[in-house]
Amino acid sequence: MIKNNLFSIAFSLVILYLSLANAETFEEIGFFDIPYLDKFTHFGLYFTFMSVILLEHRNSFINTRQIILVALIPVFFGGLMELFQTGFTTTRRADILDIMFNSAGTAVAVCIWLFFRPYYKK
Repeated sequence: MIKNNLFSIAFSLVILYLSLANAETFEEIGFFDIPYLDKFTHFGLYFTFMSVILLEHRNSFINTRQIILVALIPVFFGGLMELFQTGFTTTRRADILDIMFNSAGTAVAVCIWLFFRPYYKK
């Protein structure tokens, strides 16, 4: 099972680290002063996470229902990371907008996959 999900597990560990890292770490890197950059980052991370899952299992999905059920994994993982930020860190806290952008990134990845899947040749 781990062998089949190697990239998605690795990417989820990256998200875990980024979610639980000290907030001051990211303030030191802040060479961009773009408003709401963190929201775009959340969107991009979960878009990529769902895309990796879809690409790893591209031949396993039989119908759209399975894809939507699998999409719940990054959505719940994102919600759990937000709760962990509140519970396990002192410099971060949960934000409902982060959860919304996590879910939006996941949903857009699924929509793009469903749009292009008929053109994909096995």
